[in-house]
Amino acid sequence: MKIDFNKNDNELLVCIDGRLDTITAPELESFLGEHYVGVDSLIFDCKELDYISSAGLRVLLRGQRMMSEKGGMVITN
Repeated sequence: MKIDFNKNDNELLVCIDGRLDTITAPELESFLGEHYVGVDSLIFDCKELDYISSAGLRVLLRGQRMMSEKGGMVITN
């Protein structure tokens, strides 16, 4: 899995490339823990995502919970 991101003021765009599964989900979770401070809008671009397992979905749900008290989260593509 490859993670590209763009943080612009209070918006974080995260582009996921490859597989988001049991092996790579902790990497995305760690990434979010490091970068979500000060973010009011979280956007996941899944255009290049080939596969997502339940472990990957769990990380996205955690992201949504983190953002629920802020601006929110969007999943695109």
